[in-house]
Amino acid sequence: MGGCAVARARRHCSALSPTFTDRRRALDQSLRAHPTLLVAFSGGVDSSALLAAAVRALGAPAVLAVTADSPSYPDSDRRDARACAAALGVEHVFVATREAENPLYAMNDSSRCYHCKTELFSVLEPMRAERGLSAIAYGEIADDASDFRPGQRAAHERGVLAPLRDAGFTKDDCRELLRREGFAALAEKPASACLSSRVPYGMPVVPQTLRRIGICEEFLRGRGYRTVRVRHHDTVARLELDADGIRRLLDPEERAVICAYLKSQGYSYVTLDLQGYRTGSLNETLRST
Repeated sequence: MGGCAVARARRHCSALSPTFTDRRRALDQSLRAHPTLLVAFSGGVDSSALLAAAVRALGAPAVLAVTADSPSYPDSDRRDARACAAALGVEHVFVATREAENPLYAMNDSSRCYHCKTELFSVLEPMRAERGLSAIAYGEIADDASDFRPGQRAAHERGVLAPLRDAGFTKDDCRELLRREGFAALAEKPASACLSSRVPYGMPVVPQTLRRIGICEEFLRGRGYRTVRVRHHDTVARLELDADGIRRLLDPEERAVICAYLKSQGYSYVTLDLQGYRTGSLNETLRST
């Protein structure tokens, strides 16, 4: 193929490949199809990007942000959710969810997230109806297709919208949207998930365990660890950290402080996962069976 033909082919492929601007336009169009919206808002990167886009597309008075408050909700996300909603000028409500009281959730099999999202959307739907809002939306993104996400089934069953996914938004797109909307610090926030995701499948999820995990992760963040997971294996705390966190734990004095604190919270052993943090690491056991 001659040089001119190659250049034409590249321009053609570029024209066909959607850019961030294209995806943002598709997102705005999707959101404007609903005059009012209830956003299931966790305070993480994805739902924050969705909320910011909804406020920009519809106006703050047309949007209600609702955050589920349960033992599995990290305190750091609660703080971030309050700050983001306040900055956007949108009404923000915390609502109690009781998924931990459901035996099917507490038994912690591979469908746990399905039961969690079922509880969440069952609580949100009456609020949507009472407020006369058009629809409920949550922060599923295109990247989620690559992991095991049973909560998607609960959303599909209840007609909950996933505007970010439908527009092809990735995690990087969500971060870029937040930067453009003036949330530079939030755009760099590490991926977040409920505290129940730290408990291996088959081990019961109980509030006491979730509190212990939350306290330990807050301690580590307070010491400057940015990406933190305390995976709970009964008497063992398995730490997943980013590369910088792993390097910090090479210091014997730092290790001694971390071990002493986690043991004071009830763990007998504290281990470091040499693979470091990765999304959905507990799902690795599902893929291996």
